[in-house]
Amino acid sequence: MRRRLPAAALALGIALALLAASPALAAGYRYWSFWDGSAGGRWSYATQGPSMARPADGAVQGFRFSVSKDAAAQAAQPRVAADFETVCGATAPTEGSKRVALVIDFGVPADAPTGDAPPEAAPRTACAQVAPEATTAEALASVAKPLRYNSAALLCAISGYPTQGCGDQVADSAAGTPAPAQSAARESGGGPSAGLLAGIAAVAALAAAGVWQSRRRTR
Repeated sequence: MRRRLPAAALALGIALALLAASPALAAGYRYWSFWDGSAGGRWSYATQGPSMARPADGAVQGFRFSVSKDAAAQAAQPRVAADFETVCGATAPTEGSKRVALVIDFGVPADAPTGDAPPEAAPRTACAQVAPEATTAEALASVAKPLRYNSAALLCAISGYPTQGCGDQVADSAAGTPAPAQSAARESGGGPSAGLLAGIAAVAALAAAGVWQSRRRTR
């Protein structure tokens, strides 16, 4: 029984460490997600960025601003169907150009950065007529300026929204509030969060206490 005390203390410390680290694991990001339209009006998360994708004539491309935990599995989709005819049906094809249907969803107020608000409540649609070799980014720029990118070519703003920030990490427990520990770690080149460090300290303290108590009882 006495020998089990250090192990029990260690197990309890590990549990506390995991609980302390959980806010960091639950964090999401506030960003513009990029989507490809497919048959039946469905959306699928794009595998290329808009500056690399070169859609064909008749393609539908979507953008949605939101706070999402996971880009591939849980990102919020545009709130209207991917329907080329609805967006570009009235635009006649022109030789030497292609038509790309764009859906731009500025999201909901709850996902807006502090002091900012979506410029439009409903998703905006536009039919871009661009050169055959144009990228999605070029098609978007033709109908929704100004665009803003960061140094890593991440799309930060469409039509000037949001006015600041780019892919900012937010705490799951307080949407719209940056996670200070994570922000500090990112600015300093990475590192463990404050919660994880506290958990590690708890592991060490509890394990030491267990060992001390075990040795005391064996005397």
